[in-house]
Amino acid sequence: MKNIVIIGAGAMGCLFAARMSEAGAHVTLIDVDRARLDLLAQGGVELIDDKGRRTVRVEASLAENFDGPADLVMLFTKGAHSAAAVASVKHLAAQKPAALTLQNGIGNAERLAEIFGADRVLMGTAHIPADLTGPKSVETHGFAHLHIGGFTGAAHEYAAPAAALLEKSGFETHVTAEIESAVWEKLAFNAALNAVAMICEAPNGAMNNPAGRRIADAVTAETVAVASARGLTLDHEGVRDNIARALADHPGHKASMLQDREAGRATEIETINGALAQEGERLNVPTPVTQTLADLVRVIEAKSH
Repeated sequence: MKNIVIIGAGAMGCLFAARMSEAGAHVTLIDVDRARLDLLAQGGVELIDDKGRRTVRVEASLAENFDGPADLVMLFTKGAHSAAAVASVKHLAAQKPAALTLQNGIGNAERLAEIFGADRVLMGTAHIPADLTGPKSVETHGFAHLHIGGFTGAAHEYAAPAAALLEKSGFETHVTAEIESAVWEKLAFNAALNAVAMICEAPNGAMNNPAGRRIADAVTAETVAVASARGLTLDHEGVRDNIARALADHPGHKASMLQDREAGRATEIETINGALAQEGERLNVPTPVTQTLADLVRVIEAKSH
């Protein structure tokens, strides 16, 4: 896996592009923002992390202007844009690359599978603090933990080479055959905190009280129930512990949906709480709290348009 295509030049896309380029990969960033692509192509990504500040050269292109080579395609757009983003690079499917999503929510691996084939798709979770600090600057400090695995059993063969490259790029990467459970545990965490933060326009610390914890506990329990109906076993107490630590240890952190709200962007509600409630309905598992949070976010977003 030498030739890497990263779709989405946001904070995570730029972070992975810079780190993987430093590790010796040939990286091309794909996005729809021509102005940002020009800046990145001309000046590279300014990476600020625990090693200091430096500029890393990367390639940058519109999807229609890039024809490969591609060994690994990585999807880092917001969930609402996944389908369009994947469709924009469908011409790369003939090269038979592996494809990886580390996005929040569920449904993104399915979008990749439609274009690249389910047996070439990897999915996973990323626990990494990363923020854009300028049009071509990304800053991250501290932990960088990934879990990846195959969307199907056959796809799992691509996990080890992808993990080797990610490890070389400075990401602590764990390969697991139980990746769907890991993705759903991350879904539970995001569903419990993101929508409430957006609705209340408040950082984590504002939810560290009995009312906030009751909502988080209810959403977590609903997620575990839906996952169980899918045949998945989640670490219920582990998810609750992660939520408690996030509330207590990172009181000033703004969840991604709140950041989207403040920036005037559409949230990922449809791939997080919305998708969870929809799957609950399909499986006849009630998700009243998750559904209500999704609807409140939809009302707020509709009011803004």
